[in-house]
Amino acid sequence: MTPHDRLDQLSRDLLATPYAELKATQKSVIDLIADEAPTGINEALLADDRGYWDRLADKVAAIGGSWAFIGGFSLCLALWVLLNIGLKPLHLAFDPYPFIFLNLILSTVAAIQAPVIMMSQNRQSTKDRLNAEHDYVVNLRAELEIMRLHDKMDALRETEMVEILRCNTEALEILKAQVAKMAEGREA
Repeated sequence: MTPHDRLDQLSRDLLATPYAELKATQKSVIDLIADEAPTGINEALLADDRGYWDRLADKVAAIGGSWAFIGGFSLCLALWVLLNIGLKPLHLAFDPYPFIFLNLILSTVAAIQAPVIMMSQNRQSTKDRLNAEHDYVVNLRAELEIMRLHDKMDALRETEMVEILRCNTEALEILKAQVAKMAEGREA
């Protein structure tokens, strides 16, 4: 049996589909089962191929999406407003009400922070997709291996049942022979 025939037979047994008609992920699982190789770890998930700007974007997203940032930023805003209100009677306020400079700073922070956070989320969603694909391969392989184990257990049970029936038939034949001898002994 050629390796291709073995793969085709395995895919028909486990997925009821010829190997040629399987999706790439399913083929990879059948290949792993046929090779009896471990699934392994997805190297793309382990590799940190991020550049400086990508790492910076991830740090900005981690900080900008935290309660500590919200609390610290709220405190800074409150101090800004209180300082400018307190300095207004002395005509020393650097950003008097309606706080136009503060609005400019807030708009700039939002305009810069939003795309940076989106870049980080896009990278994370790509990593999540790769992780989900790896989980799918591991789960499919586990399911197929369990199916193979069930088939092996069924085959063992069937062999065992045939052996038990053979032994019982032999025992029954021996009993019949002994009953026949006892019947002959009584007649004599």
